[in-house]
Amino acid sequence: MRRLWLVAAVFGSVSAAHAADLSDLPVLRGGFTDGLSKTSQNWEGFYVGGQFGFATTDIDFSHAPKSMTDFMLRNSILQAPVGGWSLLPKNHVQSTGFGAYVGKNWQLYDAVMGVEANYSYMNNIASSASDSMTRILDGETAPTGHTYTYVTTLGGGASLKLKDYATFRGRVGWDGGDFMPYAFAGLAIGRAEVSRFATVSYIKHDDYDTSVTVGGVTTTTHHQDTIDTGAWASTEQRANAFMYGWTAGIGIEYAICGNFLIRGEWEHVGFSNVKDITVGLNNFRVGGGYKF
Repeated sequence: MRRLWLVAAVFGSVSAAHAADLSDLPVLRGGFTDGLSKTSQNWEGFYVGGQFGFATTDIDFSHAPKSMTDFMLRNSILQAPVGGWSLLPKNHVQSTGFGAYVGKNWQLYDAVMGVEANYSYMNNIASSASDSMTRILDGETAPTGHTYTYVTTLGGGASLKLKDYATFRGRVGWDGGDFMPYAFAGLAIGRAEVSRFATVSYIKHDDYDTSVTVGGVTTTTHHQDTIDTGAWASTEQRANAFMYGWTAGIGIEYAICGNFLIRGEWEHVGFSNVKDITVGLNNFRVGGGYKF
């Protein structure tokens, strides 16, 4: 009987020792799941920063004289056709720029949502164009045997310099630890210096034939008489013309030492026309900031 009690005591001691050792294993303390969890950066809060970028811009002057010619030729047969002419080209411009941004993030698990105001000053986004063209246009219904035509000449030019622009955008990102990819979209407002001019002139012709019969021989002669002429010119210049549009793009942000942030992004901005000129730009930029 004493031997049985001795054996039981020995086994009890061994079991207690094993239990004590097992209590140090991370799987029993929760250390195993702690080891599997990733370290997440806290992206929530206000942030500010500065940026530098390179922009490629398309400035479309093709219909720059349109509203001016529409007014000069109002209530005439020439208004619609002349207003549809693509007189000037679309120019491609490249420039650098710099600016600043401020925003606020909210974080829900791995999703990061935020709002941001962004300002960019452009160094030299400027372009100009000028040209002229002449076309023969059909005129009003003429008397029998007559045809009215207009020899119409349109001339014009335009220039635009984009000074700066601001965007107000919402963004959605994913918490990848020390980095966060994101996408954004919002509204844009730009400030530009714009000038343009247009000239329109026409010569109205009356084409008809006359016939004369002499000795049984009929001779037909074609006539082209000038029955009207007209000419107009208009010039317009704005030192600060505001353009409104939209913005969208993608980027990635990286956290250094917790609250210091660096970023790289691509932003597209499309502006509605200003003085019949449209502007669209792609801005590639890098920046650095601080999150409070």
